[in-house]
Amino acid sequence: MFLAEKDLKQQDFGLQIPDLCKERLLGYAESFRELSGMFGGEFVTQKTDRKDYFREHSIWENRQLISHNLQEISKIMARMAGEVFSYRPMEERRSRKIIRGLREERILAKSPCYIMKNNVETIGVLLSTEQKGGISGEYIADYLSILLHRRLKLSLSSPEKVDSQERRFLFVEEPEYICLTGFARVVKDREEISGDNYSIIETEKGKLTILLSDGTGSGEKACLDSSLVLDVMERFLETGYNPEPAIHLVNAALFSKEDTIGHPTLDLCNIDLYNGVWESYKCGGCASFLKRGNRVRRINGGSLPLGFFRQSDICKEQGQLEGKEYLILMTDGVLEAIGDREEHMEDFLRGITEENPREIAEKMMQRAIMANEGHIRDDMTIVVAGIWEREENE
Repeated sequence: MFLAEKDLKQQDFGLQIPDLCKERLLGYAESFRELSGMFGGEFVTQKTDRKDYFREHSIWENRQLISHNLQEISKIMARMAGEVFSYRPMEERRSRKIIRGLREERILAKSPCYIMKNNVETIGVLLSTEQKGGISGEYIADYLSILLHRRLKLSLSSPEKVDSQERRFLFVEEPEYICLTGFARVVKDREEISGDNYSIIETEKGKLTILLSDGTGSGEKACLDSSLVLDVMERFLETGYNPEPAIHLVNAALFSKEDTIGHPTLDLCNIDLYNGVWESYKCGGCASFLKRGNRVRRINGGSLPLGFFRQSDICKEQGQLEGKEYLILMTDGVLEAIGDREEHMEDFLRGITEENPREIAEKMMQRAIMANEGHIRDDMTIVVAGIWEREENE
C-alpha cells in the first residue's frame, strides 16, 4: 500500500481511509469465513429410517448453501479491502503536466493520483469547469490519452460530464479487446410477449457478461420467470459475486418456490476484455457456438434448467480468444426450427461471411424462420458478441 502525500486530501477522494478500517474489513471477512466453516462439513447421519434420512440430508444441503454464501461474502469483503486501499500519488512532473494541460482547455484539475482497481492502474483526478454546458468525460479521456501517451477511457463509475461541481473522475486503461453485440428476436405465433430475455453487463474489471434466459413455455408468465432470473443475477454480479455461487443461490431460490415459478434456463458468458479469456455457464441452455473464420466450436449445453433440484446443474467451459471471433448464444427455439441439430447450425455458421454481429444474428434468424416456412413455433432469441483484438495504432 502507498501512503498519499499531503496534497491528496481525504475530502478530495475519500480514499485516504485509515488502516484501522482496512483491518476491520479484513476482520469481518475472516469472521464470515469462520462462520462458513461452522455450516460446512461432510454429511453424517445415524438415521436408518428413510424419511428421517432425507429430512437430515435436506437440512445438510441448506447448511451447505449457507456455507457457500458466507464464503463468497468473505471473498468479496477481502477483495474490496485490497482494491480500496491500493493507491499512490502521481509524480510531481506528470501531475503538473495534467493540471497545466487541462487548464488550457479551461478545466480545473486537482490532485491527480494512481489507483489500482481490479489489478488495473487507474488515474484519478478532481475536475470542474465553468464552461457552459460542461465537457464530456470521454473528451477528457481522449485528451489525457494524447497527453500521457496511454490509451485511456472514462471509468463506468465516473460522471459522464465535467461541470461546475467539483467531482472525482477515474480514467482506466483501455482493454486489449473490444466487443460489439448484436441481437435478433421473434415472438411465438399468437403470442404478444416473448418468454426469452437477455441482458449485457459491463464492469470496471473489464468484463462483459452476457445473460440469456428462456422461460418455461411462452407468453407473459414465461417472460416474468426469465426476467426475474436475470434481475436477480444482475444484482448478485454487480455486488461482486462470482457467476457460479450466484447461479447456485438463484437456483436455490427458485427451488424453494417451485409451485409458483417455472424452470427457466440460464446462459451466462463472461468475456475478460483484458486477457481474452471467456467462460460459459449453462443451466438448461442449448448449445452455443464460437466462430473463428470458417471454424466453429460448439459449446455444449445439456444440463437441467434452474429450480429442478436444490443444487444447480451447471455446464461450464472456458477458452482463450485468438483475435477476431464471435460468441453466439441462442434459445432452443432457434435450434428446434432447423431440425434440432447442432451440426446443421455449425454448417450454417461456417458459411456466414458477414462481420457485423447484428447482421449475423438477423441472418441466423431468417434461416430459422425460413426452415419452418414462415411459422414461428417458439420464441427465438439470438445474441452475437463480436470480439476483436485492439490494434496498437488505434
